[in-house]
Amino acid sequence: MLQGLTLVVLHADTLVDARPGVECLPAVSNQSTIAAGGIDRYFKITERGSTVGREVRGGLVTFFTMAYIVVLNPLILGFATDEDGKVLGGGTAPNLAAIAAGTALVAGLLTILMGVVANYPLALATGLGLNAFVAFSIASQMTWADAMGLVVIEGVVILVLVLTGFREAVFHAVPPQLKIAISVGIGLFIALIGFVDAGFVRRIPDAANTTVPVQLGQTGQLSGWPVLVFAVGLLLVIALWVRHVKGAILISIIITTVFAFVVEAIADVGKASADNPKGWSLNVPAWPDKIVDTPHFDTLGEFSLLGSFQNVGVVTALLLVFTLLLADFFDTMGTMTAIGAEAGLLGEDGMPPNTRRILVVDSLAAAAGGAAGVSSNTSYIESASGVGEGARTGLASVVTGALFLLTIFLAPLVAIIPSEAAVPALVLVGFLMMQQVKGIDWDDLEIAIPAFLTIVLMPFTYSISVGIGAGFIAYVLIKAVRGKVADLHPLMWVVAALFVVYFCINPITSWLS
Repeated sequence: MLQGLTLVVLHADTLVDARPGVECLPAVSNQSTIAAGGIDRYFKITERGSTVGREVRGGLVTFFTMAYIVVLNPLILGFATDEDGKVLGGGTAPNLAAIAAGTALVAGLLTILMGVVANYPLALATGLGLNAFVAFSIASQMTWADAMGLVVIEGVVILVLVLTGFREAVFHAVPPQLKIAISVGIGLFIALIGFVDAGFVRRIPDAANTTVPVQLGQTGQLSGWPVLVFAVGLLLVIALWVRHVKGAILISIIITTVFAFVVEAIADVGKASADNPKGWSLNVPAWPDKIVDTPHFDTLGEFSLLGSFQNVGVVTALLLVFTLLLADFFDTMGTMTAIGAEAGLLGEDGMPPNTRRILVVDSLAAAAGGAAGVSSNTSYIESASGVGEGARTGLASVVTGALFLLTIFLAPLVAIIPSEAAVPALVLVGFLMMQQVKGIDWDDLEIAIPAFLTIVLMPFTYSISVGIGAGFIAYVLIKAVRGKVADLHPLMWVVAALFVVYFCINPITSWLS
C-alpha cells in the first residue's frame, strides 16, 4: 500500500517504485493523457461520438475540398479594376500573391475562431459569388477601398442583428420541414459544384445557341484525362465508403492526387484554357519549383467605410449593403443547418449547438474579409465533406484553420492538389445530405411546393440564397391564399418581403438612380 501511495504522490515529476529492478516511467506520458483528456472535454469529442483521429481527418478533408479558394479568389478579385482603373492592392498589375496570402490568413484565423469559440465543424473563407459581386458590381462603381468598406459595414450590421437576437429569431420562425429542404437543396448544390469543377458537367456558352444550359463533358461526351481522374476518384470514394473504410474520403483524395500526378507526368495535360479545354480546371498536379514562399499582405487594411456613400450616393450604397447582407444572412443559416443535420448535432428545434456563437463568428468573418481586402468571408458548405469523414466538433475546424495558415507560406505546395481529386468528396456528401428528403411531407402542398422550389433552385441558380428566398416567398403566399395567415410567424412576412426586394434589386436600383 505504501509503495502504491508513493507512486501516486510522486507522479508529478517521475513515477517511482521502491521495488528494486522496476523501471521508472517518466511522467510525461501521464501528462499527455491529461492533455488529451482536456482537449476531449473542451471540444466534447467523446460526448459527440467522435475521436481525435476522426476530427483531424475531418479537418484535413475539409481543407482539401475548399483549399481551391486560395487560388480562385485572387483570380476573381485580382483582375477586376475599380472606377480609377486600379486593381485590388494598388497599381495596374494584378497582386495575386498578396490576395492569396490575405485569403489564407483570414480563412485560417476565423476558422480556428469558429472551432475554439463555437465548437462547430464549420470552416470559413471568402464567399464565392459574394466576391464576384464585389469585384464586378461594386468595385466598378467606386474604388476598391470603398468597396471593401461596404463589406465591413455589412459585417458589422449582421453582427448587430446576431447580438440583438434577430438572426436567431428568424431561424426559429422557419418551419422545420423547410429547414430540411434547405439541407437537401444544399446537398444537390454541392454535388453539382463537384461535377462542374471536375468538368464532368460543363457550362454551354450562350453563343452556341443551344437549348440546354449544361451538358455532359465538353461536347456532350466525356473526354480528357482530368475527367478520368475525377471519375476514378468518385468510384474510389464510393467503394471505400460502402466498405465502411475509416478515412474513406481522405484516402480517396490522396490516392486520386497521386494518380493525377502520374497522368500529368505521362500525358502533360496542362491547365485548362480556351486553347486547351481538356486541361486541369484549376491546379496542375505537378511538383512546384519551390515549396515555401514569402507572403505579402498588401491588401490588409485597405478599406474606407464612408467613401462609397460619397461616390455613389447614400441610397445606392445602402442597397449594395442590403444585397450583401441578405445573401450572407441566409447562406450561413442554410449552411450551418445542413452541417448540423449531417453531423446529427441539431436539437429538437432544428438549431445547432452554440448557434449564437456560430453566427457571431460568421459575422466577424464578413467584416474581417472586408478589412483584409479579400471580400466577405462566410461559412463553407464544403465543411460537410469533413463531417462525412467523421468530424463532429470544433477541433476539426482548428485543424482546417491551421492548414490555411500554413498555406500562407506553402501556397505552392497546396497548388499541387487538383480539384478533380478533391471534389468527388462533394458528390458523395451531396448524396448523404439528399437522404434527409424523406423528412418532408410531400402530400402537404403547403410545405411540399416551397420545399421543392428551395431544393431545385439552389443547384439550378447556383445560389443558396435564391433557393431559400423562393421557398420562403412560396410558403408565405400559399398560406395566405389558403386563408391561414394566422399560422404564419410575423418574421416570415418580413423575410419574404425582404427577399422580394432582393430579387428586384436591379430594377429598384435603376429606378432610384
